[in-house]
This record gives sequence, C-alpha cells and structure tokens, in this order.
Amino acid sequence: MSDIVVQQPAGSPQQLFLLHHGVGATPQGLVPLGRRLAGEFPDALVVSVEGPQASDLGQGFQWFSVIGITEESRPERVAAALPGFVQAVQAWQARSGVGPEATALVGFSQGAIMALESTQQPTYLAGRVVALSGRFAQLPRAPHAHTTLHMVHGKADGVMHYGYTVTAAEHLVSLGADVTADVIPFLAHEVTPEVVDLVVERLRNHLPKRHWEAAQQSAESGPAPE
Repeated sequence: MSDIVVQQPAGSPQQLFLLHHGVGATPQGLVPLGRRLAGEFPDALVVSVEGPQASDLGQGFQWFSVIGITEESRPERVAAALPGFVQAVQAWQARSGVGPEATALVGFSQGAIMALESTQQPTYLAGRVVALSGRFAQLPRAPHAHTTLHMVHGKADGVMHYGYTVTAAEHLVSLGADVTADVIPFLAHEVTPEVVDLVVERLRNHLPKRHWEAAQQSAESGPAPE
C-alpha cells in the first residue's frame, strides 16, 4: 500500500488536503474522513498519506518509533522524522500545483504530532493544520503567522490525554496564534462522525485570524483621499 488519492478533481486542484494516520495504522483508515472532505471541497486534491516506515508494532506504518519512547526522547525522534515529512508535503504540493496557503494538513494521533510540529520549522507548509487526538512533542516556541491550527481531542482519550491539547492551545493563544481547540466529552482515541462534522465546520466557517486582522486594518484606515 502507498498514498491513497481519495479525490482527484477534474480540473486543476484549488486546494490540497493531506491526511496523516496514527502509528500502526494505514492510509485506508482515514479514507472515510477524506471522502467527506472531498464532498465538501470538490475542487480539492485529497490524499491519505502513508507513513514512511513499517510500524514497530507489527502492523501498519509510522513516522517514528514509539518503542521505549519518553517525554525526553520524543522531541528528538520527531525532529529526525520531520525532514521526510516536510519533503512529502512539498512533493504533493509540486505535483498538484497547490501552494502552502491552500494546503491543509490533517493528522490523527502520531500523524497529528507530525502536522503540529511541522509548524515549528522555518518552512511555511500549510495554511491549516487539523490535529485530531494529537499533541506537540513539546510546547510550541512560537505560532506560524500564516497557519491556522484546529485541535480536536476526546476527553475520554486513554492513549493521548486531552490535557496536552488544552495546555498547548492556552499557550498558543498567549503567543497570539490563530488556534481553535475543541474537547469532546466521552470521545476516546478515535475519529467519529461527530469529529468529522466538527472538522468540516471549522474548515468551512473559521475565518483565519490574519484575514480578519487585514480586513479590520483596511476598515480602520478608511477610504483613500481623493
């Protein structure tokens, strides 16, 4: 198995959605989410991406090994995997002709970790990052000025505690980031129809902070003198 193209629009893609699965999973697992996104965004190229390594868990794929992982070793493992993650995103951008502004990275669990951490490196990769049941490897140093973050987590997640999302979101807000964070009661470590509905709502209805600020500045400056 390799990357799965869920939707290839008839014309030139106007948006690019790249979906990233969790450790031990395959691209097929996020195809239902991809199909929903395809229905909502018919001009988008939607791809479910395969992790670059066979999983140490005996099935599926991974971006980095979780065997023996600790809070101290996680950032190093993510940093080692990040260049390959960035290259894979850029390869799909080059193939589709879609730039970072119209690219959305959607990740679940380990895929969410990679998508979130990609905002902490110098290269501008995506206008939107959607993190489902994920976390930063360590608290973010600074927000990316052109990236909106949407974080969704289940309060009953027994694999990755929702507190990581709450803490990161509060920290990002204090830094002036454009971020939304939703904690869903009774949701475990999973992508349910409720999660998919929320992702679509955020993607369709959230006005990025940078666009709102630009409109506000334009309004405050008033019409140009004649």
